[in-house]
Amino acid sequence: MFKETVKNLLDAALEERSDLFLIEFTIGSDNHIKIVIDGDNGVLVEDCMFVSRAIEHNIDREEHDFSLEVMSAGAASPLVNKRQYKKNLNRDLKVRTASEKFEGTLAQATDTDIILEWKVREPKPVGKGKVTVTKQATIAYEDIVEAKVMIKF
Repeated sequence: MFKETVKNLLDAALEERSDLFLIEFTIGSDNHIKIVIDGDNGVLVEDCMFVSRAIEHNIDREEHDFSLEVMSAGAASPLVNKRQYKKNLNRDLKVRTASEKFEGTLAQATDTDIILEWKVREPKPVGKGKVTVTKQATIAYEDIVEAKVMIKF
């Protein structure tokens, strides 16, 4: 009952702010509510406050004792939602599947898969020396075990 009430309030808040989307939602046995959100344009503190208030101001504290934590997905957090891939186009990703690992620039994100591109040096087909070649991999979302944005300083 309590979880359903919180979920309905959360859904209503995210419907109102269509640029935000849910990454994680849990309620612990001690009524500790943890919500992780992300946004098409990133997440500001004000966005977390908006979601927090949408829930906290609509639940009677006399009736339910709870704690609430609303946060954004961290920069080093794995990508778990297709919308996260679309917002990270042209950024470098580290992608792990069950059989391979890839590092490259996210060139495209469709509804079914992603396309990574990277450059490698290979021997020339004829003669000595090497040539830079652009490689590409199409990876289905269901094949991705983990994907993270590579942060460069």
